[in-house]
Amino acid sequence: MSAQAAQDPTPGPAATMTTDPDGIGGLSKETISYGKHHRQQMDVWWTPDGMQRPGVFIIHGGWWSSGDKRGMTQITRSFADLGYTVFNINYRLSTHAAWPAQRTDALAAIAAARRHADRWAFDAKNYVVVGFSAGGHIAAAVGTFGNGMQGLKGVVGLSPIISPLRAYTDGAAATDLNKLRLRRAAVRLAGDCHPKGKCSRVWASMEVSWHASRKDAPMLTVHAQDEFVPPAQSELLKQSLGKLGVPVETITMPGQSHSSALYREPGVAERVQAWITARIG
Repeated sequence: MSAQAAQDPTPGPAATMTTDPDGIGGLSKETISYGKHHRQQMDVWWTPDGMQRPGVFIIHGGWWSSGDKRGMTQITRSFADLGYTVFNINYRLSTHAAWPAQRTDALAAIAAARRHADRWAFDAKNYVVVGFSAGGHIAAAVGTFGNGMQGLKGVVGLSPIISPLRAYTDGAAATDLNKLRLRRAAVRLAGDCHPKGKCSRVWASMEVSWHASRKDAPMLTVHAQDEFVPPAQSELLKQSLGKLGVPVETITMPGQSHSSALYREPGVAERVQAWITARIG
């Protein structure tokens, strides 16, 4: 399914709307299907005051094979409370479809949001994508898809897997159970296929830094120094985009915290929010 083939979100049995969700005054929330698969849904949080607002797209993690947008509810609420229109995305897992289905779904969700921007007071020319762990890989892949995307002003990754190939190699002789699991997860994402031979093309498609272009959006990545997705992952992206003049900022925090746990470390959320504000207001 291409981004253009996504279904238009329409109210009905697949969509629910609430006013003032979870006790946050002045907000509305709606769950929308952007495609036919049951995983192709997103929650939209917005302020129904008629004012166009910048957008934040949230992509959850979970080894590409698990996780759900519900795990991102608190972070979604925090961005909505800052005044953004927020899209909290589910996507097909690797148990449903191999790569690039996950990137295709993220692109389809963004396209659906942009087509119906007025419905959610969303400024379709001004948005960022924020991903966590495997969702950080998807977000970064969106950021290097084509030669820039209209309206995309930045990409943020918390513990993003920039290079599944690097994760595959690192996990080959690892004693860290998470590195071993990440290697297996990358193989599953590729359709239960290892990098060589007939699967080389899909593995190449999964490598974010190999698709860098001059018009790609700036990126911010955050890693913990000793986590199983090391800061070296983002250095690959910084080098490839940097050669093209695209700014990439990397933050390394002490410790082993990963993904949303890393986001909750003191000062991290504030730095991410400040970076986003500098790009979309």
